[in-house]
Amino acid sequence: MTKAKDIQSKLTSLGDSQTAQFSQRFFKTGAGEYGEGDLFRGIRVPVLKRIAKDHKELSLVETLKLLHSPYHEDRLVALLILTHQFIRGDNATRKAIYQSYLRNTRYINSWDLVDSSAPQIVGGFLYDKDRKVLSKLAASRHLWERRIAIMATFHFIRRGENRDTLKLASILLPDTEDLVHKAVGWMLREVGKRNLKSAEDFLREHYRRMPRTMLRYAIERFPERKRQRYLEGKA
Repeated sequence: MTKAKDIQSKLTSLGDSQTAQFSQRFFKTGAGEYGEGDLFRGIRVPVLKRIAKDHKELSLVETLKLLHSPYHEDRLVALLILTHQFIRGDNATRKAIYQSYLRNTRYINSWDLVDSSAPQIVGGFLYDKDRKVLSKLAASRHLWERRIAIMATFHFIRRGENRDTLKLASILLPDTEDLVHKAVGWMLREVGKRNLKSAEDFLREHYRRMPRTMLRYAIERFPERKRQRYLEGKA
């Protein structure tokens, strides 16, 4: 039976120091930055996806051991495995993965880790259930839990629902973190692709107090003249 340590040995052998240095800069691992202290082996994402696919039957216990690794790539592989297993799992498997995910959010601590897993696992589990937990996550003091909350709604948006996205966007308007602003703006843009009226109704009510980054992401696909009216406060 494959163990987490077996996968980590494979990842160690694939590491590249130059790629690791680039990743440390890209993911802002310096003092005071959002990824402070994160460690990288230096492995490209397509390679990590192949490894996750090759080990898609890894047990939940071993996958969580991999998620607890100090190395970013190990955690991403773990989340890709969990996502694969969730999508193909039965109700019991999905519940176990969802519960484990929420118990381990401290290890889901970068935007790529959140974005590659929260829509499928959190959004996927909550789609036909009570979604109050999303408001709790949106009120968390932890940046990544707040991003998990808004990114989970991508699952709903893709199925024609935007109520929870707009509700959480309202909650997160005062957020001080740029990585939350980007995620909220992105999800508002996705709402607009499918239901422009809902997105514009929200924007007209809130755009004057939206963080600039959030607004720019939300209106990125608007015609230039309309986009400028929002940016100039004349919409």
